[in-house]
Amino acid sequence: MKKITIISSICVVILLLVLIPVLKNKPAQERKTEPASSERQNKDNIKKTTDKPPKKKEPQETVHTATVGAVGDILIHDRVYNKAKKRDGSYDFNPMLKEVKPYLEKPDITVANQETMIGGERIGLSSYPSFNSPQEVGDALKKNGVDLVTIANNHTLDRGEKAILSAINHWNEIGMPYTGAFQSSKDQRIIRILKRNQITFSFLSYTFGTNGIPVPKGKPYLVNLIDVKKMKADLHQAEKISDVVVISLHFGNEYERMPNEAQKELVHMAADSGADIIIGHHPHVLQPVSWIKKKNGERAFAAYSLGNFFSGQTGPYKNIGGMMDIKVKKIQRGNNVKIELENPAFLPTWVDRSWHVHPMQDVKTQKKQYREIKKHMNQYVPELQFSF
Repeated sequence: MKKITIISSICVVILLLVLIPVLKNKPAQERKTEPASSERQNKDNIKKTTDKPPKKKEPQETVHTATVGAVGDILIHDRVYNKAKKRDGSYDFNPMLKEVKPYLEKPDITVANQETMIGGERIGLSSYPSFNSPQEVGDALKKNGVDLVTIANNHTLDRGEKAILSAINHWNEIGMPYTGAFQSSKDQRIIRILKRNQITFSFLSYTFGTNGIPVPKGKPYLVNLIDVKKMKADLHQAEKISDVVVISLHFGNEYERMPNEAQKELVHMAADSGADIIIGHHPHVLQPVSWIKKKNGERAFAAYSLGNFFSGQTGPYKNIGGMMDIKVKKIQRGNNVKIELENPAFLPTWVDRSWHVHPMQDVKTQKKQYREIKKHMNQYVPELQFSF
């Protein structure tokens, strides 16, 4: 019995020796694994508290620029087209524009005021006071860098509907956009647009009258007359479909070198209604350029009169014209678009008695008058440059 008791005691001791280390190790393992789990949880909590939602990406700003140039009246008298006539009976005006071609080609868009209808020989050429010019005038403008012509002026109806339609047919044949006189009501409703360097430009043109010649009944599309209500509607529409609105106004008094109050009022109306660049014609002499402050705080640029660019007129200041140039900057951030105008420039030009157009700065006999013209043109815009 005693032997059994001893054996039992030995078994109990052995069992305890086996179980005690196991029981001691289990809590230790549990305690060892708990901090790891807690550490992961703490790290996850830290991550959750430190991670912020990604910021909304700001739209990138893009800037595009383009330049717009414009020249004055192209008024083709018989002494001009007779000089351009060749032996074969055709007409070549290119030599007369040779000296100014580099300047006409330089802007991204160049606009010319074609004051005489280019109805062509088929209906008979004619001079003052009822003009009709050779269609080769249009060919020369196209070849020398003009991108669009304005044809609303006091001579639009000189030779009637026939001359207008003949001229427009030729403009279409040579791919020259025109505005101010049209083939139909449908044609009139189409606002002319040109796009350069991601900037969209629209063009409008109006005249004060047609030298007393009535617009044919039921055909108001043959010429755009200055009508404030219509102009405001057109400007509003142009503003919706373009970044920059360019308007040509045939207005003012002939041979007056300063704009009158009616001109100033009309220019301000156009600017407040959406025009950005206003090009003036009709006085046949130069009038100064000016910045125009709009009601919305923006500014437009106006050339009240660009004088005679290519013409047979003679007399004080009538053979002097010029070309304006201005830089347009389009700043876009997302859907927000801002237009800025800067670096206005002007090139005075002079027409000799062979009817060739010259940069005035290159004519030795015109140095004194060139200095006078510069002072005349920059009196409202002192920063106006005279080279581009």
